[in-house]
Amino acid sequence: MFNPETPPELAVTRWINTKEPVTLKALKGKVVVLLGFQMLCPGCVDKALPLARKLSQRFNPDQVAVIALHTVFENHDVMTEKALEVFQKEYKWPFPIGIDTPDGKGPPKTFATYQMQGTPSLLVFDRAGRLRRHYYGHPDEMVIAAELMGLAIEDPDGAREQAAAIERRLASTLVMPGHQHDHGHDHDHHHHDHEHGDACGCGHDHSHDHGHDHDHGHHHHGHSHDHDHGKAKHKG
Repeated sequence: MFNPETPPELAVTRWINTKEPVTLKALKGKVVVLLGFQMLCPGCVDKALPLARKLSQRFNPDQVAVIALHTVFENHDVMTEKALEVFQKEYKWPFPIGIDTPDGKGPPKTFATYQMQGTPSLLVFDRAGRLRRHYYGHPDEMVIAAELMGLAIEDPDGAREQAAAIERRLASTLVMPGHQHDHGHDHDHHHHDHEHGDACGCGHDHSHDHGHDHDHGHHHHGHSHDHDHGKAKHKG
């Protein structure tokens, strides 16, 4: 498992809807929202891609960069590069879209590196380039907007205590969907939420168990999951 403080670069064969290739390194200094999607995933078309469009329209692109990654792990014969070009033009998605590098045997490379569970997946990087959120499924729009605003307030070169303080304030202010007004948990944890639901599979084994915990003074970055599922999946 990679260190979320220094996440790996995206493995992309080609970018469409942009004049220049996109890299996480080049986007440092901005908050970055990355949507992993498949054009034939209903949850992506109905909810995730429209959310990405809305975020790209509501946030200043000089402060928040919204990008997407077509990460195909099923129906490869129909979700081709040419089909993606038509899909982008028909729906007029306003953000750059990268094509995740195929592995040839299993899931595409960025999908596997970031241990995505399926599509849609939403990853959020802070101004310093650290991975701060990892959602699988459909995160609440108001929560995402508030979290992006909190990350945008952070100084990329500021002390870690500043980021931790903003995280605590955010956690004490937001009421997460399905939760009561109980904020007695540790707010220094940058959370990576994974939402599960009905899904159909891609047919490959995607099983892992890992955890890591980084303590940098008062800024505590915790991350752990335990997944055991035979197939990656897309949300319906």
